[in-house]
Amino acid sequence: MSDNAGAVPDIDPTVPPSGTGCAECAADEGWWVHLRRCTACGHIGCCDTSPAQHASAHHRATGHPIIRSFEPGETWFYDYRTSDFVEGQELAPPTSRPSDQGSPAPRDRVPDNWRDLIHR
Repeated sequence: MSDNAGAVPDIDPTVPPSGTGCAECAADEGWWVHLRRCTACGHIGCCDTSPAQHASAHHRATGHPIIRSFEPGETWFYDYRTSDFVEGQELAPPTSRPSDQGSPAPRDRVPDNWRDLIHR
C-alpha cells in the first residue's frame, strides 16, 4: 500500500491556506461575502455570490478543480469540473476564516448597499 492511500486527487492536505481573506480582494481593497479554499494550492478566494468571484476565477486561471468552504462550521468540498459536491479529506489548519471576522468582510470595506451588489 502506498503512502498516498486514501488521498484524493487534486487535494493536497499539507498546503496551508494563503491567508484569512480573499487574496485578490485584499490586494485591491475589495470585499467578499464568503470564502473558498483551493485544495490544490491553498489559495483563498471569494465565493460566486461575492462581486469579484475570485475563487472560480482562480479555478479558470489554474485548472485547480476542487475547493472547500473556508467558512466556520462548513466542511463541504466542491468540484468545478462536475459542478457537484465531492468527498474530501482533512486539510492543514486553519480550516476556516476567524469566526470574529464576520461575513461579509472586511467590515470597513463593505458598502451599506452590499446586498444590491452581490450575485444571486
